Amino acid sequence: MTRILGLSGSLRAGSLNTALLRAARDLMPGGSTLGIGSIAGIPLYDGDLEARAGIPAAVAALKDAIADADGLLVATPEYNNSIPGVLKNAVDWLSRPAADIARVFGGRPVALIGASPGGFGTILGQDAWLVLNKRRKQMSHDFIPKLAWR
Repeated sequence: MTRILGLSGSLRAGSLNTALLRAARDLMPGGSTLGIGSIAGIPLYDGDLEARAGIPAAVAALKDAIADADGLLVATPEYNNSIPGVLKNAVDWLSRPAADIARVFGGRPVALIGASPGGFGTILGQDAWLVLNKRRKQMSHDFIPKLAWR
């Protein structure tokens, strides 16, 4: 059984990207599942908070869910020609501590999708992921960025 974890880069209740993940979940082929995780409840990254209290429970749970999955599907909106701040914040937490990056991101494919009512869709938001993917690849030699969902 192939297990994919989906993450929406939006916190809105009526998010098009969360709806896109639900549609993808309903269309998964036999022998595979798409669970939908959440970035809700993740505090703003603060190194002092991390030093004082460690990794927040919401972050630890999401890290474990990603590590338990065979792949990651990120549905990202585009905000101001980039990825949403809440999603970038989640990635910042997920990469802490640096020694945990390989466990969370290593050895599993990552795919990006996005939905938008705009004419350009989410192309610039997805393009912004190239920098993050490059950094994750540098820090986790097994990280395999994929920009197309098949």
